[in-house]
Amino acid sequence: MLTLSNLKRPAEYKRKKRLGKGQGSGSGHQAGRGHKGQKSRAGGNIPAWFEGGQMPIQRRLPKRGFKNIFKVEYRIINLNRLQDLDETEWDVEKFESRGLVVSKGKKAKSPVKILAGSADDFTKAVHIKANAFSVKAVEVIEKNGGKAEVI
Repeated sequence: MLTLSNLKRPAEYKRKKRLGKGQGSGSGHQAGRGHKGQKSRAGGNIPAWFEGGQMPIQRRLPKRGFKNIFKVEYRIINLNRLQDLDETEWDVEKFESRGLVVSKGKKAKSPVKILAGSADDFTKAVHIKANAFSVKAVEVIEKNGGKAEVI
């Protein structure tokens, strides 16, 4: 039974270090900061990437590569994904509503491109309105009696 007379401090209890509270505390005088120098002073904290005034590594290393700011990132659909679906008229809104292309996030406003992929077994006559088509995709669609329309 727990009473006031037999209360004990929890085993994992550890007192906080009281820095700079006299020699008897074990962490008095310099309070664990060593002698002099920037890190011993108040407010003497330096960023982790600071190299003491030496030219920093992110400036010493050369820049690599090239990012074309005019590159068009397409949302792509392969024809074989449309083979098993019962629709014959397709446009960008239908692709989005059926979840065939991303409709949220960073790529949501990107144009849609239709690719042939492995369209050897594609036999459906479909009318597709999209932003771009691969040459082979247009061939396959028109061979099956469909129409590829660029919007």
